[in-house]
Amino acid sequence: MVSPQPATKPGPRLLKHIIRCYLRLCDNPRARDALRQLLPPALKDGSLVDLLKEDATTERWLNSLLASVNVPIPGGQQHQS
Repeated sequence: MVSPQPATKPGPRLLKHIIRCYLRLCDNPRARDALRQLLPPALKDGSLVDLLKEDATTERWLNSLLASVNVPIPGGQQHQS
């Protein structure tokens, strides 16, 4: 029996839901303050940006999330809303 390899990066569909959940948490001021310190590094460092290339909505949500928690957007890229 072969055990499945653990995923190092979420798929685009899962990533979309994760980003949306974090963005909704930012609606609450206390949660937004906590996310400034606790947001996963993979969302802040741009390592997942390749998964978002074909999904402008999720990329826009990520940019909005990073702006909400005052984290610079990797590569200085910003999507126009």
